[in-house]
Parts: sequence; structure tokens; C-alpha cells
Amino acid sequence: MIYLDYVATTPLNPQVYETYTKLLKDKFANADSMYDLGLEVELLMEKSRLLTAKMLGVEKDELIFTSGASEANNMAIKGTALQYWHRGKHVITSCIEHSSVYESFKELERVFGFEVTYLPVDQHGLIHLEDLKQALKEETILVSLMYVNNEVGTVFPIEEVKKIIKQYPKIKLHVDMVQALGKIPISLEDVDLASFSAHKIEGLKGSGLLYKKRNCQLVPLISGGQQEQGLRGGTSNACTNIVFAKTLRLALENFEMKQQHVKTFYLYLKDLIQQNITCATINTPDHDLSYHIMNVSLVGYKPEVIVHDLEKKGIYISTRSACSSKQNEVSRVLKMMHLSEEVASSAIRISLSSLTTKEEIEIFVRELQDSLTNLKKKRTT
Repeated sequence: MIYLDYVATTPLNPQVYETYTKLLKDKFANADSMYDLGLEVELLMEKSRLLTAKMLGVEKDELIFTSGASEANNMAIKGTALQYWHRGKHVITSCIEHSSVYESFKELERVFGFEVTYLPVDQHGLIHLEDLKQALKEETILVSLMYVNNEVGTVFPIEEVKKIIKQYPKIKLHVDMVQALGKIPISLEDVDLASFSAHKIEGLKGSGLLYKKRNCQLVPLISGGQQEQGLRGGTSNACTNIVFAKTLRLALENFEMKQQHVKTFYLYLKDLIQQNITCATINTPDHDLSYHIMNVSLVGYKPEVIVHDLEKKGIYISTRSACSSKQNEVSRVLKMMHLSEEVASSAIRISLSSLTTKEEIEIFVRELQDSLTNLKKKRTT
């Protein structure tokens, strides 16, 4: 099997699996129980929170365990908007956010009457800082932007965004850092809220994290208990939360070496595609990018057909974000990048990790070339 869809999810790190299965067997008690077994589970969970906070450079009580990044995004966006609506009902995001962010803003707009500004992007998938500056006004209470786009790999200028928002003390800044964690350097300084996911860094599915600065208040979306500072009622998913720290530690080990590994094979893949696949158009920009993601249009071919043909050969790629993969329309992200219908409708997404090998890259390009040739023959016969 050749797996090149690491943006959708990653294989579970064997060390995380081993620790998790041991915890499931022995540490099954409710972390909110008053007896020793429950208290032991709670202590382990809080130790994980503390270790995670140290690795992220924040305080322990600024981290909230969630069921994943989609919940963290919803909690950050809706929780902030409903908490501070009395200050103003204007919020800002970009037009190419992950669906959990984009649809949260659509709901604020449709159900709660908020005014939403969707910042445009250029042909590289980048927002322009001047557009953000012009969008800000007295009623603005929240700006929410992704760090790395999950379809094309564009890296937003978050450090410059921070400097702009810092001049407006009443505005909260939320950053979706799901595709940044463990892949590019991040800093939570001057960020009010940030979302993370474990299964993007060889951790468990159903495991996420929301960073919330101490001075930022939220209206809880899940009421009913004391868990997570009263912001997320319900029995804690303790074993999953306990292994988050180990997942993050392993993801950050040998960080620069892993970065260089991925960059080397990204550039090798790009070179092979440009040399051997004549119909290919690479949509990922040459600058401001994460080397973990490459978006390529194969003009004249249906991406779903290519994906399934490669699947028969044991090669796994995708067409877009896994959260939107079952929709038939052209990717919203590629539409907003002003790509032609022909290019936008023929895109595939290849994503790499430190596990990717040179041999896998070479086999993939060779088999892709073979698939395109065979599919072309079928169309002409």
C-alpha cells in the first residue's frame, strides 16, 4: 500500500497505540469520581494537559480537550460570538476555510443575525492584509483564519495578522492550526483561541484540543457538567485525553529533520510530475506553502475516476478535504482561487509525511502516468 493522503488522517503511532490500549484496560474509571481509581485517572489526564501546555508554551488552564478540531472550531467561533455579541455582531473569516469554520460562520449569519465578512483570496489562495484592515470596524468582535489551507497547502500570514488584530483589544483572534501543528513552527503568542487535532499527527481520531487564552470567555455549546471548566459537559474521554501529550511529543520529535524530509520529497514529486505528466497543473503556490500538501489538476480527467483507478493499485490519494469529499460540486477553495472550471474540476490532492519514501513517490508517479494513459484509451475507443 502507498498512502499519500496524510492530510485526511494519519496512521496511529505504535507508541500511542500501546499506551492507549493499556489505559483502556486499567484506567477505565470516570475521572470525576471521588474514589482513588477515578482520582488517579483525573491526575493522569491533568498531567497530559500540563505537558501539552508546556510544549505549546501556554498555561495548563488554557487548554480544553475536545472530540476533535471540528468541535474546537465550533466552540471557539460560536462560543466567542455569543459571549461578546453585545459589543458588536460583525465577524470576519476567509472564503476558503475548512467546512467546520465556514459553516459555523454561515450559521451565525443565518440563525443569529451576525454580519460576516468573508475575505477573498488571490490565485495562490492567500488573503491580502489590506483586505483584512479594511474589513475591521467598531462592531467587529472576532477574526477566525486558518494557518494552513487543507486543500492547497497555502500558509496564511498569521504573524502579520496578529500584529493587526493586536491594535484592536476588543477583537478576538481564532486560528485553525490543524494542518500546522507538527508541520510548521507555530506560536500562540497574541492568539486568543486555536484549534488542534490529534489524528493529523499520528494520534487518535475523536481527539482534539482548543487553546483559549485566560482572558477570553466563551458561551458553552455543551452544557450539563463541570468538565473542562464548565465549557464542555459530559464524561471525559480520559484515555484519549491522556495520550494527547504523548502524541504531540512524538510529533514534535526531530521536528527540523522531519520538515526537511517532507520538503525534499515534495520537491522531488513536483519535479517528477512536471517532467512526466503533461496535463498536470500544480495549484499549490511556489511560496507561502506547506510542503505536506500538493494540489494538482489533471485537465481533461475526472479526479474521482483517477482516485479509484489508483486505489485498485493500492495507492491512496484524495480529491479534496475529507469533510467535503462526498460532494460532487467543484471545490469551494479552488473556485475562490479564481481557477478556471476546467482546472478546478480536475484537481487531486496528494499529501506527504515524514513516513513518505522516495520509492513511494516514484511508484505513484509511474502508476499515475499509466492510469492516465489507460483512461485516455478508454475514452477514445
